[in-house]
Amino acid sequence: MPQSLVKVLIHAVFSTKNRAKLIVPEIEASLFGYIHGIIEKNGSKLIIANGTTNHIHLLISIGRSIGISELIGDIKRDSSKWIKTQGDFGDFYWQEGYGAFSIGESQVPRVVKYIAEQKEHHAARDFKDEFRGLCRKYGVEIDERYAWD
Repeated sequence: MPQSLVKVLIHAVFSTKNRAKLIVPEIEASLFGYIHGIIEKNGSKLIIANGTTNHIHLLISIGRSIGISELIGDIKRDSSKWIKTQGDFGDFYWQEGYGAFSIGESQVPRVVKYIAEQKEHHAARDFKDEFRGLCRKYGVEIDERYAWD
């Protein structure tokens, strides 16, 4: 086959360092727009982005020429640099790690809805509980000694 065709869907989740509440409404849309550009520049597609003041969720269709860790690294590094130019965000950092969970095409509508409803969802559940639940759901073991920074 002369073509290489790829569709790998990833639900990525990561928080601000120490879950600091720094993703304020005034920069949220611009942040997700900036992240969209980073993802596109890396040959991938952002399907939806949302989150709360201390973490974000991204549903990404990963391109064929980049690995997950490289893409997430680019997103975190470049968006952190950008945020620091947006006002009083000199202390902004993303947490060291991340969660990246594969999903199937049939799961896209459910994951899109889940991501779209993040603010409502977190009225009753904090990030740590949510992340633990995602790890359980996707069958990923979490070592809590290293999960939170």
